[in-house]
Amino acid sequence: MLSDKVSRIVDARVKDPGAIEAAAARRVKAASPLGEHGKAMIIAADHPARGANAVGSDPSAMADRFELLDRMCVALERPGVTGVLATADILEDLLLLGVLDGKSVFGSMNRAGLAGSVFEIDDRFTGYDAATIAAMGFDGGKMLTRIALDDPATPAALENTARAVDELNDRHLIAMVEPFLSSWQDGRIKNDLTADAVIKSITIAAGLGRRTAYTWLKLPVVDDMERVLASSTLPALLLGGEVKDPQAAFESWGRALKLPTVQGLTVGRSLLYPSDGDVAGAVDRAVGLL
Repeated sequence: MLSDKVSRIVDARVKDPGAIEAAAARRVKAASPLGEHGKAMIIAADHPARGANAVGSDPSAMADRFELLDRMCVALERPGVTGVLATADILEDLLLLGVLDGKSVFGSMNRAGLAGSVFEIDDRFTGYDAATIAAMGFDGGKMLTRIALDDPATPAALENTARAVDELNDRHLIAMVEPFLSSWQDGRIKNDLTADAVIKSITIAAGLGRRTAYTWLKLPVVDDMERVLASSTLPALLLGGEVKDPQAAFESWGRALKLPTVQGLTVGRSLLYPSDGDVAGAVDRAVGLL
C-alpha cells in the first residue's frame, strides 16, 4: 500500500539516515544498461527538481511525491524496464523501497535552470556530481544542455557540461547529455525542434569534453530522424517529453528505434502519467517497441 511505502521512507530518513547508503551498497547492479531485448528502457523523473511539475492541464501533477513514487514503482516492476533517471531525493526513496535491484541508475546533475525563470539557461549543477554517482554505485549522470545563441550564460553552461562529461568519462560512467538549441521567445525559453536545429545541438554536444568513450546523447524525436542521427556516432537514447498524441508518439519512437545509433528510450511523463491513467499499460507498450 502507498501509505506503507511512505511510512518506510519517512521512518528511515528520521531514525536511520544511514539506511540509504546501506541500501545503495547492497543493491544488485545491472549487468548492462541494455536489457535482454538489447535496448534500454529508462523511466525518467527528474522534472520536479527544475520546477517542471506540469503534466497536460495539471500544473502540479508531478508535485505529489507520494503518487509519483507509486507510479514509478509500478513502472519499474514491469518486464523490460531497464533503469531509472532521477535526482537524489527520488533515487534515495526508491533505494529505501528496494525497487532498484537489477536496474541501471542515472543521477540527474544540473537542475538550476528552473522552468520559466529569467536564468533558465544558467543551468548550474545543483544535483549529483560524478564522485557521488560513483560512490553510490550508479551507472552514470545526465545533464540538460540548452544552447541559446542569444544568451551570454551559454558558454558557462557548456563549460560546466564539459567538466561533468570529463569527470564521468574518467570514472568509466555514462555521461548522458541532453542538448537543445534554444532561444528566448516572449520571455520564455523555447527549444527548436526542427531537424536542422537538433543536428546543430548534437554536433555541439558531441564535441564536449576531453573524452567521449562513455558519452551518450538523449535526444528528442523530430522529423527526418535518419538525417538527424547521422550527425554523430555517439549512442543515443530517445526522450519522450510532453506527448499530446500518444499514438503518433509511439509510432515515431518505433521508427527511430530502428536507426543504428539508437539504444533505447528514456521516457518520463508520457509513461508515468498517460491520459488513460494506465501506467503499466503505457510502459508495456513502450517496451514492446524494443
